Amino acid sequence: MVPVVPVERSERVNATLSPQITAAHRCDRCGAQAYVRARLADGLELHFCAHHGREHLDKLRNLDGVTITDESERLHEEHSAAL
Repeated sequence: MVPVVPVERSERVNATLSPQITAAHRCDRCGAQAYVRARLADGLELHFCAHHGREHLDKLRNLDGVTITDESERLHEEHSAAL
């Protein structure tokens, strides 16, 4: 189990350096590579690209029992490594 660090009321952010979300995870809205995961209290997982994550996460943060993993900062690392 990967440790998580409490951030806000029901939001949690991945505290590890290795990604939990892989290239195989796809955005539930558009099919792009997912960088954000919202795990609901009933165990259902929603995956979002960075764009759709920004669009929907504010609503999900207000729900009880939601755990959010946001690895969208990897986009900046991948872009820097490509230059």
